[in-house]
Amino acid sequence: MTTETSIRPTGGDAGRRHQQVAFALMALVFALAPLVAYPVFLMKVMCFALFACAFNLLIGYVGLLSFGHAMFFGIAAYTSAHAAKVWGFTPELAILFATVCAALLGLVVGSLAIRRQGIYFAMITLALAQMVYFFSLQAPFTGGEDGIQAVPRGRLFGLIDLSNELAMYAFVFVIFIGGFLLIYRIVHSPFGQVLKAIRENESRAISLGYDVDRYKLLAFVLSATLVGVAGGTKALVFQLASLTDVHWSMSGEVVLMTLLGGLGTIFGPVAGAAIIITMQNYLAPFGAWVLIVQGAIFVVCVLVFRRGVIGEIAHFIKKPL
Repeated sequence: MTTETSIRPTGGDAGRRHQQVAFALMALVFALAPLVAYPVFLMKVMCFALFACAFNLLIGYVGLLSFGHAMFFGIAAYTSAHAAKVWGFTPELAILFATVCAALLGLVVGSLAIRRQGIYFAMITLALAQMVYFFSLQAPFTGGEDGIQAVPRGRLFGLIDLSNELAMYAFVFVIFIGGFLLIYRIVHSPFGQVLKAIRENESRAISLGYDVDRYKLLAFVLSATLVGVAGGTKALVFQLASLTDVHWSMSGEVVLMTLLGGLGTIFGPVAGAAIIITMQNYLAPFGAWVLIVQGAIFVVCVLVFRRGVIGEIAHFIKKPL
């Protein structure tokens, strides 16, 4: 048996159709949501949903738990904000520059981290993320504790004024849908099937002739790149890049989003991000109690909904989501 035919896609045509219907509904909800909800809130949901989906690509389909993904999100936010404010980059170029920076950082970090597995991999990513945090605190271009404020949204392709909320929303919507579809394509490609094989049984994947470390590194870089897109976009949406974006708590937050929505599911991270961001938004008057509520929900989810919200729904209807 050759390695090309040893690992085949699973799920079937019926499952694909089910996912396509779910995607159409998700896209329709986000397209119509500005009619009833605050656009900036919705843009935050989409940015963090893309962040969580990119993180899920690593933990859900390769089985690598990173405690430092905020480093890519934060660096992308800083570089996008700096490029737009100081260098005068247009929005698309600022986000592209931020994405490249996140990808390069992902290549460096991934080359070091994939040498270890399990908790050692997680601790290496956390340690490197803390180094990036202190770099962000001390570097002159980041603004220290003040961050980079009053970042101009600029004109898309020099034509469309993104200071208009609906124009900015449409731009973020296109980025989110594009990133989501790219992740969907990766997961359902032969490359994605190899990633799942590595997650399920790494030794067997090695025995079939796959260069496991190369696949892990590529998955890590892809994840970091897509996180960079989310971070760069978020900086333009809020016109701000701060230490919060690169803090270790941000890494913990995206882990919570992914687990709450459903680890290893396509739509789970989107649902998880929507739930967490909604809680933060509407429970903000309660201050630190938000963290207690989040912790309680996480405990309940782990004990009762072990597959996450979307994972449990998919298990109930017997269709992949």
